[in-house]
Amino acid sequence: MQYGIFSVSDVTRDPVSGYTPSEAERIKDVVTIAEKAEEVGLDVFAVGEHHNPPFFSSSPTTLLAHIAARTERLIVSTSTTLITTNDPVRLAEEYAMLQHLSGGRMDLMLGRGNTAPVYPWFGKDIREGLELALENYNLLHRLWREDVVDWEGKFRTPLQGFTSTPRPLDDVPPFVWHGSIRSPEIAEQAAYYGNGFFANNIFWPKGHFKRLIEFYRQRFEHYGHGTKQEAIVGLGGQAYIARNSQEAKQQFRPYFDNSPVYGGGPPMEEYMEATPLSVGSPQEIIDKTLEFRESFGDYQRQLFLMDHSGLPLKTVLNQLDLLGEEVVPVLRKETAARQAPDTPDAPTHAALVRAKYGDGPVREPRPNANRGDNVTGSSPYQDSDPDVVTEYPEL
Repeated sequence: MQYGIFSVSDVTRDPVSGYTPSEAERIKDVVTIAEKAEEVGLDVFAVGEHHNPPFFSSSPTTLLAHIAARTERLIVSTSTTLITTNDPVRLAEEYAMLQHLSGGRMDLMLGRGNTAPVYPWFGKDIREGLELALENYNLLHRLWREDVVDWEGKFRTPLQGFTSTPRPLDDVPPFVWHGSIRSPEIAEQAAYYGNGFFANNIFWPKGHFKRLIEFYRQRFEHYGHGTKQEAIVGLGGQAYIARNSQEAKQQFRPYFDNSPVYGGGPPMEEYMEATPLSVGSPQEIIDKTLEFRESFGDYQRQLFLMDHSGLPLKTVLNQLDLLGEEVVPVLRKETAARQAPDTPDAPTHAALVRAKYGDGPVREPRPNANRGDNVTGSSPYQDSDPDVVTEYPEL
């Protein structure tokens, strides 16, 4: 079981102090938060992708590569990579590069996002969002697994003899989660490819996500990837922790009430009752998080949102101390004791390499003309040895 945090990268006014940080401050602070996550023993740091104020994370691979360089074991990931408005060729290239730079300590979560105007900004039609998600991932999946790709679809120009570079590290593609808050089609897509399904259940009622996750598990088994118990599931969550419940609610209430997400909605206590939002003592956070397993079954990744709504950096770092020192160790112990014995571990690059090669040698792709030249798609001067390229004749 992996535990971590995710950031939506909002730049929000602190309702207590009245201070609004700059983008530069928030970017720097998020790097500090990720480093702190590793320091306190968390497994994953993830960030969303947004292209509009008040968010700053328009280039998650750049940010995550920097964080990977400043950490040693932390898995860097995305809490949304926009599969609809990004070109799958660029996604294949950028995330393969991140995979190399992080030494395999990465994965990504694909989603459609929740900002409607992003579609026309990138020349897309929101009414085709679902079709875009399905077609674009089909191409991305192939680009990471086939050295030379011929492809034609509806939403981008065809590819002839195309090789995405760099090739995935160890010739093993990054692990992909498909994130959804509403669409059974995305759960079906995750199941079809044998990928992970991340139910970002931070807003909607529990019953809706129970149906989505059970549907994904059934379809995962249907497609022959394993039993329902072996399906790979992740969940979202939100937490604010203090030494006791009264302190936690008193401290977090102004942030909740003035949040651009929560503000104007139900009172905090009602919201806590209806969603995974946990505001309380370490034991209360533990108890509520353990209830997720009772509702959704055994799962592989739990991410908490903890740096949003204007919370100052010092407060977030204190929260991470409590999460890492008092909450997650108990969750690890209790989860290990309760989960079914055939529950798989969360995928890692090392585990995927072992699954592909066993004890055999790892393939390290080397560019050569036999892999396609991305101009003509042909290789007229390729020697019979695939690792040897002859010189071009004089023109």
